[in-house]
Amino acid sequence: MKYQWILFDADETLFHFDAFKGMKLMFSRLDINFSQQDFQQYQAVNKPLWVDYQNGDITAHQLQTIRFQAWADKLEISTDRLNELFLNAMADTCQPLEGVPEMLQQLFGKVKMGIITNGFTQLQQIRLQRTELEKYFDLLVISEQVGFAKPDSKIFQYAWDKMGQPEKSQVLMVGDNSSSDILGANRFGFDSCWYNAKQQPPAKDEQGQPIDMTLQVTNYPQLMNQI
Repeated sequence: MKYQWILFDADETLFHFDAFKGMKLMFSRLDINFSQQDFQQYQAVNKPLWVDYQNGDITAHQLQTIRFQAWADKLEISTDRLNELFLNAMADTCQPLEGVPEMLQQLFGKVKMGIITNGFTQLQQIRLQRTELEKYFDLLVISEQVGFAKPDSKIFQYAWDKMGQPEKSQVLMVGDNSSSDILGANRFGFDSCWYNAKQQPPAKDEQGQPIDMTLQVTNYPQLMNQI
């Protein structure tokens, strides 16, 4: 095994993250029919907020508050309560991506594994427990707890310190988002693997250049063959 540590992103790297499915379930529990049009309106607010969060311009709590403010006003319910209901619904609909349990089982005992996620604490911990994948990981770093989000080097520094500061060349970061997972790992000095299941072109950095990576795979058997 080339690496001592493999770090994974969570959403769409280890777990399916179907926000529309989760929101339909959440609103059904409030006796509301949540439509595709409703979801598009929500995403028009939500997606730019995630960019602001990754850039360090807003906090996790601000993101959680602003994205549900319109629905909170409409339903006369707090944004905190809506966010809690949403994360619970996402946990209830969560499934590992194809090949993930088998890959983790193969890697277990051969390499240490961790998760670095920009997601929120409540969802990360619940779904790790429910999917019984928690046992495979030596490290769980959640941006909401740390106060910094990928690609900020501070979250990678935090993880590296928790890992005992191994040689950076012995650490591989695997993620589906080239502008946060891959760019952040590159800047910090970790090797990077872009999990590009949708076979999209990479995002560009601040200089307008395509983000580079150590490895690129479209499925996890490919990853196992390359490490």
